[in-house]
Amino acid sequence: ISMEDPDDSCPEEIPGVKEALKNNDTAGAAKRIKEYLEKQTNVSLNIAITGESGAGKSTFINAFRGIKNRDEGAAPTGVTETTSEVTPYPHPDNPNVTLWDLPGIGTKDFPARKYLKLVGFDKYDFFLIISDTRFRENDVKLAQKIKKMKKNFYFVRSKIDNDIRAEESVSDSSKEKTLTKIRDDCIQHLGIESPRVFLMSSFQLHKFDFSLLQETLERELPKDKRDTLLYVMPNVNPDVISKKKKALKVHLYLLATLSAAAAAVPVPGLSVAVDVAVLIGAVTHFVHAFGLDVQSLKRLAIRTAVSYTELRDVIISPVAAKEITKELFLKAFAQLGGAAGLIGAEEVSRFIPIVGIPVAMSLSFVTTYRVLNFILNQLAEDAQKVLKKALV
Repeated sequence: ISMEDPDDSCPEEIPGVKEALKNNDTAGAAKRIKEYLEKQTNVSLNIAITGESGAGKSTFINAFRGIKNRDEGAAPTGVTETTSEVTPYPHPDNPNVTLWDLPGIGTKDFPARKYLKLVGFDKYDFFLIISDTRFRENDVKLAQKIKKMKKNFYFVRSKIDNDIRAEESVSDSSKEKTLTKIRDDCIQHLGIESPRVFLMSSFQLHKFDFSLLQETLERELPKDKRDTLLYVMPNVNPDVISKKKKALKVHLYLLATLSAAAAAVPVPGLSVAVDVAVLIGAVTHFVHAFGLDVQSLKRLAIRTAVSYTELRDVIISPVAAKEITKELFLKAFAQLGGAAGLIGAEEVSRFIPIVGIPVAMSLSFVTTYRVLNFILNQLAEDAQKVLKKALV
């Protein structure tokens, strides 16, 4: 499947789909698209979190997963070593994304020379080495071992908010000067070539270097894992939401083609055949990726002290903050069909030049694309409004 698209959100071609459509094998085309979408949904991502006791590993794991330290399922926190074994913490919105809390390197049970073997090095996609002070000799040794094994690692200097407050109490240095001083000190004491050091506060992910870390991972991960990470990333700034929208938009072409090819269930009020189960799954994925499902909004309300009701009140999408049943989806799809039809003619040029789709299927394709695009845009706008409300 290929299409002219000015925003470069065009999907890669799925082998066999174009040929199947040309041969009127719509069932075969639909099967291949479903398999591709299912494969994308099931991409795993394993993130290793390591560092000395009290460095803030568990608090980071909890913050990344959008939960507070005292919530059910949270990684236990404490100034003493609370991690005595490798412990997985799946992301609540996607269990295929797991943050692994590793015991500190150099302990009795996890000596430095055997550390990578004992923690199961091979299963991790990358390592975050966390410290709340200067990085230690064991951190450097670990980084050198990881580099030798050709995997990526990143240094995270945690609890930066504490350092800013402490510096402000004894000097009149600006926040920028303090951050530069801490970063330079970390790099100097690491003593390795071009270390990547990110300054963070797990209680304020929207500040400091969390966004920079996200952008770095985006560049360095393979595309499938990059998107998997992006969809579970906290909405720490408007740019993250925009990136999610762009990545999700790629799916619209596939879903609309599937709608045109599948001829499974007629949508009331529209002369379109849609594979409803697949579309419901896709829209549910959209809602979770933007953090607009009920549980994500409730977790955000607890973290930000902005009530769930206040966050819910800025949302207008009919599919957000609800369980997306077949009945709800079909009702929303039918209602939005009219509104989506108002999208200007400038969009139409993106729909028609799909090689292999028979003309008779174009109405189904165009209508499904327009409605899903309308839903996606609405959810992205709602996510921006929720972010703004949460950060007030």
